[in-house]
Order: sequence, then C-alpha cells, then structure tokens
Amino acid sequence: MRVRYKPWAEDYLKSHPNIVDTDGSHAGHISEWFDKDQPIYIEIGSGMGQFITTLAAQRPEINFISMEREKNVMVKVLDKVREQNLTNIKLICNDAIELNEYFKDEEISRIYLNFSDPWPKRRHTKRRLTYHTFLALYQQVLKKDGEIHFKTDNRGLFAYSLESMSQFGMYFTKINLNLHQEEKENNIETEYERKFSDKGSRIYRMEAKFHNN
Repeated sequence: MRVRYKPWAEDYLKSHPNIVDTDGSHAGHISEWFDKDQPIYIEIGSGMGQFITTLAAQRPEINFISMEREKNVMVKVLDKVREQNLTNIKLICNDAIELNEYFKDEEISRIYLNFSDPWPKRRHTKRRLTYHTFLALYQQVLKKDGEIHFKTDNRGLFAYSLESMSQFGMYFTKINLNLHQEEKENNIETEYERKFSDKGSRIYRMEAKFHNN
C-alpha cells in the first residue's frame, strides 16, 4: 500500500493522547487505559481502520486495540474513531515486534491479522507476521483460550502461514479457502479487501489456537 506522506500526522496523533499511544506511555498497563475492564482484541496492521472501527462499534462489550506502525495511515484510524465517538478502542503507533512491551502475559483474548504484507521474497521471510518469532510473541500475550484470526488474498502467504503455525504447535478451528462464497454475510471487510474482492480475488481466512493454550 503506497502511503502519502503527511507532515502533520505525528502532531495530530500526539494531540489525542487519550486515544493514541505514540511513545509507549501506556506500555505495560494497557487495560488501565480503557474506561471498562473488558476482554481485549487487537488488530495488528490496521491500515485505514475500516475493520477495527466497524467491529468496535458492533461489540461495545470488547476493548479493541489498533496497532499500526505507519503514522500517515494511523491518522485515518483516528479520524474514524473520533467521527464515531468510539470509547472502546485505543491506537498504538508501533511495530508488532514490540507487542510484549505493551501487553502483559495472557492479557489479549484475540489477535486479528488482516491482509498483512506477504513479503514474498525468501530473504524477507522473517518479516512475515506469521513467522515463528511473531507467533512466539502472540503465544506470550494471548490468554489460554486466545485465538488468532487471519485473512489474506495472497495464496502463497496463506499456505506459508498454515505451515508455519502448524509447525509451531497450533491447530485450526476454521479454514475458509473462498471466504466471500462461504461466509460473506458475517464478514467485515477491510478497505483493501473490498478493492480486491471486487476484482474477483479469492479471500482466504482461518482461525487458529495454540495447542498449549
């Protein structure tokens, strides 16, 4: 996704510290940041926020975290949160590799990975969000019955992720090889998903857990 540089983005994000963490000020005590003590769902790589804000509006009994490292994109998420006056969602502007710096062990109930960068070249395998180093982080912060929900239009990344997660000691509770034909009515689309599904791209989805969770 090509992102236009916004010189004002950082100042805009910092002007809303009640919603956005740009400096790690809430690291280690995320639960206390919310008004209510509720289960926490996190989306890693939220893009412009259509998925996470729609879900937050539908599920007021859940606290949501949008984790997006790109400030020029995160401003779009902030706009949506403010426009809808959502109080059960907070934004973290940082990389997923810092996940365990923000969350305590077993603090998260669900992780969403939607249309992550596939990093198709072999030398970039370690950057994929389903590489084993990231899976170890997810395992650390997820509750014992926590889930990972993964969605992509990239067949290669989907196949890689199934293998990587299986080898790590995970199992799959749901696999969709053509989501929009199988469960379209219950699916919340991202902006990216809408664009490519309209062009006929197949959408792959799975839900997974750790065996020792």
